[in-house]
Amino acid sequence: MPSEGIDGLLPVDKPIGPTSHDVVAAARRALHTRRIGHTGTLDPFATGLLLLLVGRATRLAEYFDDLPKHYSARLRLGVGTDTDDLTGTVTAESDSWQRLDLRQIEAALVSQVGLRLQRPPDFSAKKRAGRRAYEAARSGTPLELAPVPVRIDAVRLTAYEPPDVSFEITCGPGTYIRAVARDAGDVLGVPAHLVSLRRTRIGRFTVEDAVPLDELPGPGSAIRPPLEALAHLPTAEVDAAAAADLRLGRPIRSPEGLPEGGPVAVAAEGRLLAIAERREGWLRPRKVLADG
Repeated sequence: MPSEGIDGLLPVDKPIGPTSHDVVAAARRALHTRRIGHTGTLDPFATGLLLLLVGRATRLAEYFDDLPKHYSARLRLGVGTDTDDLTGTVTAESDSWQRLDLRQIEAALVSQVGLRLQRPPDFSAKKRAGRRAYEAARSGTPLELAPVPVRIDAVRLTAYEPPDVSFEITCGPGTYIRAVARDAGDVLGVPAHLVSLRRTRIGRFTVEDAVPLDELPGPGSAIRPPLEALAHLPTAEVDAAAAADLRLGRPIRSPEGLPEGGPVAVAAEGRLLAIAERREGWLRPRKVLADG
């Protein structure tokens, strides 16, 4: 039977193997609803936190885009692949990594912190002239992908077991950790690729609180209500009269203290009613989630 009325966020711990689409499909079967989407993919070889949005909460995906993501990763020096990870074909090998010391390796990782341009992997979902990069790469004619701006907030080397380097990284949206591994090798003058990746945190959500894929819950279990899921946004609680106006798409007077121009989660009786934008003292609804 379809599970009507389920709205919210479901954190899932993805294992090695399934695609992000596979995880969504499994959640649809477990919750008996088609209205499920994710807020950011993980490669099949990667594990960890995947945030699923259920029901009307699927309309909120854009408000999770800018949340910082934290990963535990491991790269291997001395071997490069066409995918920049362990799933690809070896394209270069060298034992020159043996001349490197820990200080040089750490510096190559830390040098990527900040706002920078990053060249996406040849095998990525980036498009050029309507064609996916991975499709072109598989056909033997990789696309010339232009570097894109990314933000890397922090990198910390956690272990060195030659030729493998373990590190933790916190970054913004669109950052390829595969490319971080590749670029560290470029700085060091040796080929390198990513051999493991686990996403441990997105914003305030942690993988410790996620549901393993093979233990997906029945309807409603472990799903965070939309208002709780958007706790990173400014929130305004409104009365019944204002709620009625918002449901009809009408602007309402804004409470004091809310930031100008950014999204605001508007609640009525403790439940998410709408996402609004504050402009010149008014809250103007952009997405209304509650029933009329």
